[in-house]
Amino acid sequence: MLQELHTAPIISHWLWFGIGSRNELPGKTGLSHWVEHMQFKGTAAQTGPEMDRAIARSGGYWNAFTSMDWTTYFETMPAGNLEQVMALEAGRMQASLFDPIEVERERTVILSEREGSENDPQNRLAEQVSLASYNSHPYRNEVIGSKEDLLSITREDLYGHYQDYYQPANALLVLAGDFDTKAALALIQDHFAGLESRPFNRPEPQPEPSLAGPVEVNLEGPGETTFLQIAYRCPAASDPDFYAFTILDSLLAGPSSLNMFGSGSVGQRTSRLYQALVENEMAISVYGGMNASFDPGTYNLNLTLHPSRSPQELLAALDGELANLTDSAIPEAEIARAVKQAQALFAYGSDNITNLAFWMGYASSFANYDWFLNYLGELSQVTPEQVQVIARRYLQAENRVVGLYRPYGGR
Repeated sequence: MLQELHTAPIISHWLWFGIGSRNELPGKTGLSHWVEHMQFKGTAAQTGPEMDRAIARSGGYWNAFTSMDWTTYFETMPAGNLEQVMALEAGRMQASLFDPIEVERERTVILSEREGSENDPQNRLAEQVSLASYNSHPYRNEVIGSKEDLLSITREDLYGHYQDYYQPANALLVLAGDFDTKAALALIQDHFAGLESRPFNRPEPQPEPSLAGPVEVNLEGPGETTFLQIAYRCPAASDPDFYAFTILDSLLAGPSSLNMFGSGSVGQRTSRLYQALVENEMAISVYGGMNASFDPGTYNLNLTLHPSRSPQELLAALDGELANLTDSAIPEAEIARAVKQAQALFAYGSDNITNLAFWMGYASSFANYDWFLNYLGELSQVTPEQVQVIARRYLQAENRVVGLYRPYGGR
């Protein structure tokens, strides 16, 4: 996917692979994320430090991300460095080394990353809520993988995963910025046409359309703060319900950004839960969040308990606000404000060449590029009645997970 934009002399090059934690099997969680790390450790042509220095000398930057649904690598560079980027990524697609010494070094790094998150109360709670939110779907697992799997995964596991899924048949190349399409296609031909595609069998899980709730998750640990996380099922991004759910999220807790590169922000002080829970000193903070995912995911409400309140009081207050939403008509003006806020946050996340290239690939991971092009228009068509129907359909107490983290000795 190529889009010329001659607004600045830069390009953003992304290579997306259709493999993420969604496609991992029990006992091998974390494979996709670990392979991503190994892609920065060197190829037959360049060492990892050599690749990094070459990007830095050119004045560009690069990174990679693994999600539930995909793994992607990007470089945003001066326009004259396009061939350098393509040569680098073509090399990484099929000539990464997976040196055994580097594999073990990275095992230590990833385990340390994993252990660091386990020391954070909200991360601990989020992981347990996620595990309780699905019976078997891999969305229940952390992208980084479980500690047990990280200890047992071998170099052969990693290299086999790489050989299976890092190939043209499972890849999408996205390019946006200051280039000539004809010349760019010639470079793609030069660097990628000779790479071999092989048959592969990617595990595809069956979606779980509803939560196995009501489920309660209770944790205790160090600290002085009590946290709640409530998880509801939310629609896949390609589901027509996703647009109304986006406005529901904006109405309840302020809009969620779907773009990890988004700039700018939208306040949440006009949202219902902020006004009802934070301003009335039931909670210190409240925010919502969901992903644009391939399969139905979870919508999570995260609350920090006010020290003068009990978890039961906060949950009752939350349920009261949700009942108001489902039982009483929603004013047109309130929906209009929620739509504008969601649209503004989306626009902030689409405001430069790196963001545009991201969206070209991201939208293609769960739908197609038209989804991105039509998204703002779809939001503008959402009505109060649709939002209320979506709230009644998805925000049901009998189909949710309620997670609670209390400090040792807390109420």
